[in-house]
Amino acid sequence: MIKNASQNTSKQHPTGVTQGRIMKFVLSTSFSSVADLTALAPVADETGWDAMSFSDHVVNPETLSTPYPYTDDGSRRWEPFTDWPDPWVTIGALSTITTRLRFTNNIFVLPMRNPYLVAKAISTAAVISNNRVTPAFGVGWSKDEFELMQQDFHTRGKRTDEMLEIMRLLWTGEMVEYQGKHYQFAPMEMNPAPTAPIPLWVGGISDPAMKRAARLADGWVTDLQPSSEIIESIKRIKGWRADYGRADMPFEIMATPSDAWDPDGYKRLEDEGVTHILTMPWPFYHGESQELAHKIDGIRRFADDVIARCQ
Repeated sequence: MIKNASQNTSKQHPTGVTQGRIMKFVLSTSFSSVADLTALAPVADETGWDAMSFSDHVVNPETLSTPYPYTDDGSRRWEPFTDWPDPWVTIGALSTITTRLRFTNNIFVLPMRNPYLVAKAISTAAVISNNRVTPAFGVGWSKDEFELMQQDFHTRGKRTDEMLEIMRLLWTGEMVEYQGKHYQFAPMEMNPAPTAPIPLWVGGISDPAMKRAARLADGWVTDLQPSSEIIESIKRIKGWRADYGRADMPFEIMATPSDAWDPDGYKRLEDEGVTHILTMPWPFYHGESQELAHKIDGIRRFADDVIARCQ
């Protein structure tokens, strides 16, 4: 049972979600030094990037009990001692040195946390940034981190469903209550509340993840995948959204194609429903460099070479 004590649900569903045909580009900052982020954000802000994205781990165990699921051999895509900044602290800070850039995730592991603390952090970041946040959530894969965070790994999917409902209630800023299987609370309010609805995206390439995006979210986030796999997933999500009676509601898709690097490749994805491309531009120009000057140059050159041609 979900109940908003005032019965006013007008703020629970985002408005103003992308409905045009202009592809938007999101700057991936995965594996970047935190020290570089305050230099990168203003450059992205002024050169036409739509958003900046942050990946998420609390800790990086030396030995994994759960293999990494997104590589063939279970090895991680990053080196030990890589920076993993807290996304909401980072977003709050970077929003004060930018004016139009939005902020999102790839991906924030929601059920590894307490839903009330997450709701508080995101609503605060939304207020500070003047509503420039689009949280993107996944259920996670690292049982090690769940155990350290004292959250149940095996119920993470069902808890995520309830957490999404709870956060939307709390973000109304009104007196609300909730009675679910995993979370329950008597009437209470949480403020500061965002002054505009917060769009919620869901990431993941499993059937349960894509169904969750179709059923509960305002958008879906892919993994690093070939365009053909992304397009096939979009078709399946569209079918599920129709089944859930949500086919006419705005829906965004942030894709990371492994085989598209130019306007023609991105246009093919746009024609299939992709609204955002998540990419790290400097490797196109400087290889796997971690030099700040190379990153800034890559952001600017990609904006000229690709983003400007997709407008």
